Amino acid sequence: MGELERTIAIVGAGRLGTALAAALGTARPHGRGADARGADVVLLCVPDAEIARAAAALAPGALVGHCSGATGLCALVPHEAFSLHPLMTVAPGASPGVFTGAGCAVAGSTPRALAEATALADRLGMRPTTVTDEDRAAYHAAASMASNFLVTLQAAAERVAGTAGVKRELLAPLVRATVDNWASLGAIDALTGPIVRGDSETVERHRVALGERTPDLLPLYDELARATRALVAR
Repeated sequence: MGELERTIAIVGAGRLGTALAAALGTARPHGRGADARGADVVLLCVPDAEIARAAAALAPGALVGHCSGATGLCALVPHEAFSLHPLMTVAPGASPGVFTGAGCAVAGSTPRALAEATALADRLGMRPTTVTDEDRAAYHAAASMASNFLVTLQAAAERVAGTAGVKRELLAPLVRATVDNWASLGAIDALTGPIVRGDSETVERHRVALGERTPDLLPLYDELARATRALVAR
């Protein structure tokens, strides 16, 4: 069956399911618990804890995939299964092109299932890479550190900057340039600042200011400083 002849159904109408439906040009996503009867391929865009239940509700016969980064294919038994996890953050109302150029972790319980995952990634303009079940937790931890924790860190920086009357939009170009430098140069060559220069006096002034203005953030600063010193020492 050719790619354009396949019927693809998406189950789960959250951010990711809605964005994938728009990007793939499929019908609107089904609600959770749908059996997606008649579809050749079913893609589950539901929370990790609900994948097995959603898979159990599906009519037999279709290739079934999930979009979890951390969950293995065992959650989709007894279906012929694949996984498709976009390495991309999807905001509400994301455009259909949001996936273009992103990485994508794929896996399949059979060669046909893996080929389906790869074909979907290609169709979305993503760059597929195979990640086995045993590697998925580490892979997803890396993704969470690169995306989720980055937002947490910027929220902390925004709080501290706010005590000096500096708004978030003034930090944003610095963040973008730093990420671009890391992507092109690697961590060690992209690193700048007082710890790289060995300026312990400035670091201590940072600590005093944080202790006075946002004391709850001082342990985070100290841990990041420790990790940065270790990076410099490599």
